[in-house]
Parts: sequence; C-alpha cells; structure tokens
Amino acid sequence: MMNTQAVAAYLQSAAAHELADLLKELTNDEKSLPELAAAARRQKEAIFGKSVYLRGLLEISSYCRNDCYYCGLRCSNKNAVRYRLDDKEILNCCRSAYALGLRTLVLQGGEDAAFNDDRLCRLIERIKTDCDLCAITLSLGERSRDSYAALKAAGADRYLLREETADARHYTLLHPMQMSHSKRLRCLWDLKELGYQVGAGFMVGSPFQTPQTLAQELVFLRELQPQMIGIGPFIPQHDTVFAACPQGKTSLTLLVLALLRLLLPQALLPATTALNSADEDSRRQALLGGANVLMPNISPLRHRPHYAIYDNKKSLGCESIDKLDELTRLLQEWGLCADFSRGDHPDWL
Repeated sequence: MMNTQAVAAYLQSAAAHELADLLKELTNDEKSLPELAAAARRQKEAIFGKSVYLRGLLEISSYCRNDCYYCGLRCSNKNAVRYRLDDKEILNCCRSAYALGLRTLVLQGGEDAAFNDDRLCRLIERIKTDCDLCAITLSLGERSRDSYAALKAAGADRYLLREETADARHYTLLHPMQMSHSKRLRCLWDLKELGYQVGAGFMVGSPFQTPQTLAQELVFLRELQPQMIGIGPFIPQHDTVFAACPQGKTSLTLLVLALLRLLLPQALLPATTALNSADEDSRRQALLGGANVLMPNISPLRHRPHYAIYDNKKSLGCESIDKLDELTRLLQEWGLCADFSRGDHPDWL
C-alpha cells in the first residue's frame, strides 16, 4: 500500500524534476489513484466535512479579444455564435440564483472590452445591494492592476484566472505570440497582493503537456498558494488549432486533483464542468476524492450552447440551476451535503 503521508510531505518540498518522476511513477501504477483519492478525501473532510459548496455560474459574454489556440471563443473563430448579456439580464439571473439560496455568484466571460471597469463596478455594487451578503467571483481574464483594484473596491471578493501552464515555453505553444506568459502570472500575483481570494488552474492533457510541465504546475501553485484551483481535462473544440488532438485523460485529472488536495489542504477545488463533460461519472469520483465545489450554470438557457469553449460542454441536467433539487439529492446519495453558503476559504472565515 502506498504511503500517502509520505507523498503529501514530498509534494511540499520536492523540486520540479523530482515531482515529474513522481508523476510518472503514479501514472504507471493503477493502484495509485484509488489510494490517493482516499487520502485526499480524508484530508478534505478533516477541514470541510461533507460539504460541497455550490456557486452560481453566469457566463456573461462569448466575445473575446484573445486567440488562444485551444478555445472555441477565440477571436478568429468565425463560426462562434457571439452574445453579450445586458445588465438587466445579468441582474435577473443573479437575483434568481440568490432566491434559490446560492450565496456565491460567479461572473465569467471572454475578455470583452464592452465590460469596462465602470460598467462592471456598477454591476457589482448593484448585485451586492440586491443579494445581501453574497460573494462575487469574477472570471474575466487579464486586466490591469488598477482595474482589479477598482473591481475589488466595488465589492468583488474572488477572481479566477487560470494560468493554463506554469511553463513559459509550453505557454507559447498554446497561445499566439502577442499573449504573454509573464503577464498572465503577474496578473495572478497582482490579485493576491490586492487581497482577492484567488483562483488559478490549468488543463490536464493539453497539447504538448509532459510530466515535467505538470510538475512545474505543482511547484508554481505551491508558491502562489491560491485559495481556489480549477482543473479539468483538455477537451478539443472543432474550430480550433487543436481540433484533432486527443482529449485529456480523466484518470490523470482525478489523480492530479488528489495531489492538489494533499499539496494545498485548504484549497477550494471544483469538480469542473469539463471533467463531467468528458466522463459523466468523473464528477462523482472527484467529489469522493479531493473536490468540494460545484458550479451549476445560471445563464439564460438560450445562450448556454453558445459559450462553447470546448466540444460537448454540459450546461443542462445537473450542471444547471434548473436541476438544483436533483443535484442536492445526488450529493445526498453519495454521502455528501450541498452547502449553499458563501463557502469562503478557511483563511477568510
């Protein structure tokens, strides 16, 4: 039997090349995933109990100025169906989710210039007024430090910004030359310094990813100490450069998720939509391992198919606010408890 305590201790101090060797060893051992998942669950429940925090996910715009090679919303994709919610739609969706008991609202979108600081600040202030004591999470890409500061002053609590890869060379293989890896990492450090609860993350199995690049993710996250980490398997999108690339393995995603729980025991780790889109049982496995967050979609039904960052993205059924009762029942069947509270990181309690 694996000594999972030794693995947890190793994660805290090992260098990247040593972690790469560990990842190779673990992926070649079919017993490693169940043992690490069990250890991750014990660690999670020691801190969070059986709670699974629910957040309402609102996808406010499918416009994006960037041209990331893996994303269906990339600006060069002429087949993408673009939409942009108006302020009234955003507020109505937030109020509806709040009325159902959700106390964290996540505003996510492409890097859309229409959502400038003034507009976002007004929206945040209005949501805070209408939805008393709720937490607002933003996931709107790279912005200036001054922009992040203004949004924080308006009432934003958290910010999700996936680094996608901690390896600078790997970053250049996934993005056009006008996008900067150092800028992406600088944004994460700016958010930390400004006092946000910060979310980072990456795709597992993205093109050109190796055990070495995955190991660098672990080292970077160990240094950053984010409050949230969102990972999911790479899923190709048919209108992108990587349309023909293989999908990332859910088994490896679940293994990395367990390692992240052991690396950062207090982190908030979602069972992401990408994970469930790739394999319907993987959400259950994630929640019975290291994950403790779900984000049901609260976007208007008519727009959900158009936020197509990858193929076959789930936005209905238990991924939807419309099936909240069913989701709650499923969690009970799995021995877990739906938690509608803000679900802050323990350091913020």
